[in-house]
This record gives sequence, structure tokens and C-alpha cells, in this order.
Amino acid sequence: MAPEFDCSESSELLSGVRLARAVIERGELAVIPTDTVYGVAADAFSPVAVQRLLDAKGRGRESPPPVLIPSIETLDALAESVPDEVRALVAKFWPGGLTVILPARSSLAWDLGDARGTVALRMPSNHVALALLAETGPLAVSSANLTGKRAAHTSAEARADLGESVSVYLSDGEVGVEHAGAPDPGSTIVDATGLLEAGGRLRIVRHGVIGDDAIRDVVGADRCE
Repeated sequence: MAPEFDCSESSELLSGVRLARAVIERGELAVIPTDTVYGVAADAFSPVAVQRLLDAKGRGRESPPPVLIPSIETLDALAESVPDEVRALVAKFWPGGLTVILPARSSLAWDLGDARGTVALRMPSNHVALALLAETGPLAVSSANLTGKRAAHTSAEARADLGESVSVYLSDGEVGVEHAGAPDPGSTIVDATGLLEAGGRLRIVRHGVIGDDAIRDVVGADRCE
């Protein structure tokens, strides 16, 4: 059985993060807590690892996973262009439950699936996720559940779906409980690629833990669908 570490205990956090880093470097998968739901993580720059993530979830390449990053500064390293409205959004909501779709840098050697030249980026606020990201750099992370099933809010729920397809489980108790009333327990996803066109607008793709009005307050109603 894949090992599990209770990362709410400082004595297990370091050991868990070290093992998770090792399995990710081998192209394997780790389940990690985020501030919204549990996620299954893979090396974003390993096409084999990303495909393993998609296979574990029962998901096709038409649904590329988002990429979690350790800092706001990483945004410019992975996105080809970042509109001012996006900089305002991440200043307000990162770390936290906002995922932003932007054009990916063409120079990056990765294959996340049929992303059509874009990448969905988020900086989470969970301390375990950030500790791991500090060690690994950007990770492809999708919710730790089989496609079509309820998102996992505990490591036990994630294990029930993903089992031995994952090499290590990092636990931080129940996550996302403060978002129980949100339309979706996951992050709010916005497509900001339209902002790069004259007269273009930002589009809210998934209505998640950050409300639509909060997004419009930052971007401006005239710049948001």
C-alpha cells in the first residue's frame, strides 16, 4: 500500500515532502492537499508523468491539468504574456483559489494535453502544497478523484478513488470546508487570453470558491463576461 504522511504534524511534513519529491522526480504521482480540494500531482515537464496522471483519473488529453506554481514570480516564467488585469487578480487572490488561463511560453518543453497553446496556472495557499512546490517547481495537479466523481476533501477519499496508481499520499486533514457554500469546491477558473486582444474580455470558465462579483470588482465589469 502506498505510504501516507500526516503533514499536519511537523515531524512528518519533512519526510512526506521528501518522498513526494522523490516519486515525482521518478515520473510517479503524489496526492497532496490544496486550499480547495486534494489534488494528484505530477512533474509538469514530464509528458509520461502527465499522461500517468490523466490515466489515473480516467481523463483524456482534451482535459489538460492545471499547473500549480510556488510563487507569483513564476507566472512570468510560464506565461507568454500577462495582462495588467491578471496581475491585479493574482495580487488580490494568490495564494488562493484562482486559476488563470494564459498563453503558455512557446519555449517550454512540456505536453499537458490538448491545451491549444495555453496553460492554467494557480498558486495555492496550503502550506503542504507550497512546501512541496518549493522543492519541485511547477506541478501538473488535478483534483484527486476519478473523472465524474466527487472531489476529495480528505486523503482517504482520494485513496478510495486512486488507490495504488499514486505512490505517496500527503495528508493535511479535511480541506476546503470553508468553501462548502461555493458553486464548485474547486478553484475559480478564468480564461484571460481574451484580454490580450483589442476589446477582448476575461471569461469565467468555472464558478468556484471565488465569487464572480469579486472577479469583476478587480477586473472591471466592462472587461469581464
